[in-house]
Amino acid sequence: MKKLILTVAILASGISTFALSNNILPTEGISVVMNEEFKEIAVDKLPAAVKSAVEKDFASATISKAYVNSKEQYKLEITIEESTSTVYADKEGNWLEESAIGTKKEME
Repeated sequence: MKKLILTVAILASGISTFALSNNILPTEGISVVMNEEFKEIAVDKLPAAVKSAVEKDFASATISKAYVNSKEQYKLEITIEESTSTVYADKEGNWLEESAIGTKKEME
């Protein structure tokens, strides 16, 4: 009789450990940045504020290509001493981070 009670107790405890739920929650979210589409424009079509910001902050730079999106944010490819860099600006000539371009959605 003792063996029967011991066996039932062992089986009951074994089954109850499988019944515990495993609640694993994500500890951090995933950020997805979707850049809006830029369309190439002529460099002479840039607003004066953007041109003057380039002249002020990158004195020896030349703008090789310019792009604009629907929010009037500008992507500029500038050349400084034979190296090319990409910078972003708004229509008032304020510099923007690449992550600030377009929309940002949070996923969990």
